[in-house]
Amino acid sequence: MARLMIVSSSGSENPTRAGLAFAFVKGAVEAGHKPELLLTGDAAVLANKVVVDNVLPVGLPPLKDLAAFTLEHKIPVYV
Repeated sequence: MARLMIVSSSGSENPTRAGLAFAFVKGAVEAGHKPELLLTGDAAVLANKVVVDNVLPVGLPPLKDLAAFTLEHKIPVYV
């Protein structure tokens, strides 16, 4: 089991990149690791529920689903 810090600087202006960080968190948890997520720069807007509910990454689940997984598993999120 590894501890991971996943850093994202992409926000709603690039929904697929924004979703990748949350998808990495989900994958890390499912693989048995302990991730943490840092939202920096443009990604800081993803701390807002209204924004998260409206971000639809291409080829990934909606960000609201990935964010819900992150919160359900009590993953630390730093902004």
